[in-house]
Formats: sequence, C-alpha cells, structure tokens
Amino acid sequence: MDQITAQIKDFIQYIALQFIKDPKLAELRIGNSGENKVNFRLVLSQPDVATLIGRQGFTASTIRSMIKAAAEREGVQVNLRIHSHDEERQYTAAMEAKEIE
Repeated sequence: MDQITAQIKDFIQYIALQFIKDPKLAELRIGNSGENKVNFRLVLSQPDVATLIGRQGFTASTIRSMIKAAAEREGVQVNLRIHSHDEERQYTAAMEAKEIE
C-alpha cells in the first residue's frame, strides 16, 4: 500500500502544481483510515482552491476519478479533499473536539 500511496501523492502534487499560482502555501496531508483506505487532503490558498476545483467541480472530479482508478487496481480506496487553510483549521478544530468527547 505504501507504493501506491506514494505514487498517488506524487501524481496529486504534479497535477496541483500545474493549476495553482501559490505552491508555497500548498500542503498535501495523508492519513490512513483503516486497512487499504487512504485519505488525501490538499490544503491551498482560497483562490487556488477555486482554480483547482474548476467550473462545476469538473477538474477536481477528474483528478479524483483518476486517483481512484489507479488505487482500485491495487485494492486501495482513496479519498481526496481540496480545501483552503481556513477550512483546514475548522476541520482540525472539529476533529479535536470529537477526540475530547
């Protein structure tokens, strides 16, 4: 699973760099959520989020379809979330609040 995770990570980074204007603010976070499940979170500046998601979400949908197809060949399920730094802070705070409960 490590090999397919690394390949998908490299692919997401390559594709994202083709679209975004501020790569210094880009972060790709990877987390496992069980056996053979990998979650990728691509955190970008707000303008870059809009660019990468594309009109009606077509660009993001295409990226997700490609990584899911590659992962399925290896028996791995993947998920890709694309959001801004503000949304990441909110997401992190919500996850921490869940852990406290």
